Amino acid sequence: MQTMPAHAAHHDDREIETLEEFDATVSARGSLAGFRVQAVDLTDRTRELLGTDTAGAVFLGCPMREEAAAKLRTDGALVFPPVPGLPFEPYRGLVYSPDELFASLADGYENTPDAHAYAWFQRTKADRDVYASMLRAVHDDSISDALDELLSGARVVGVMGGHAMRRGTQGYEGAARLGRELAREGLTVATGGGPGAMEAANLGAYAAPYDDEMLGEALRLLAKAPGFTPSVTDWAAAAFEVRGRWPKGGRSVGIPTWFYGHEPPNPFASHIAKYFANATREDGLLARCNAGVVFLPGAAGTVQEVFDNATPNYYESRGEPTPMVLVDRAHWTERLPAWPLLKSLARERSMEARIALVDRIEEAPEALKRLAG
Repeated sequence: MQTMPAHAAHHDDREIETLEEFDATVSARGSLAGFRVQAVDLTDRTRELLGTDTAGAVFLGCPMREEAAAKLRTDGALVFPPVPGLPFEPYRGLVYSPDELFASLADGYENTPDAHAYAWFQRTKADRDVYASMLRAVHDDSISDALDELLSGARVVGVMGGHAMRRGTQGYEGAARLGRELAREGLTVATGGGPGAMEAANLGAYAAPYDDEMLGEALRLLAKAPGFTPSVTDWAAAAFEVRGRWPKGGRSVGIPTWFYGHEPPNPFASHIAKYFANATREDGLLARCNAGVVFLPGAAGTVQEVFDNATPNYYESRGEPTPMVLVDRAHWTERLPAWPLLKSLARERSMEARIALVDRIEEAPEALKRLAG
């Protein structure tokens, strides 16, 4: 069931992202020369730092005592101190977890780290302060690095769709069943990490280790708070109730953005790579879907994703084209006729054999398999 490879085995072996990795490296090698240490609290590791060679090492946002920092600089290490007063960690080594972003949800969503980061973004993005934009860029780059490490070796399938789809609807249940089936086939489900169709697909992956009864019951519990308006707190609390009742859910990825900060991330993605820059996030989400993408009915954002995905498939700029499955004939040929354009683009190119339009969501997994050849 666990489709994502373990984190530590895959990241650059010069990167240290946890205290455990720090201790293991110091005891195994007796040297930190040339290492990169990201956002690890080293306040209680002064003795180790004083007694270890750190030439050419870089310490990114690691709290430490002043005598340790002075010694590292003498060694020729670079020390980027933690940035005080920020509601997020710009140098973080790992992607977020739902528990981390929604900490303090009991006191209302507005008191969570997720809401605080959005409020900071709103305050700083208007004043064009180079310092704030640098911090956002460093954060987003750290997140991309962590996401690459997380997904190394995984077969990732994207499920795209609108945030407007409400819990308790047939469409939501269909998207959840789709996510569950894809996860059960050993694929890592990746979504835009928000509400609606995105949440449903992450919920499906979460439900993959459980039986039908669990998914039915979860859908009923969630339907009590059908949307994230009027209350994000109630909407998120319903999800955490489901997670509390069935704690051992399957893994999946959500890749949301604070750019659309009114849309909260959904708590069913086990790993959340949240970005400040939406362009970085969109490109990052689609670039990592190496096993194809399923497009559920959505509005402008989903249309954008269809063509963000089509362009590298057209030019083969990322290698062979990956499968694209559009779900709901009427939606993609009449309401928003993206399919005829996609078909015309694909004509006589190798991506032609990698695109499909299906009527029903139940047909999507089979279509993906067929297109993957």
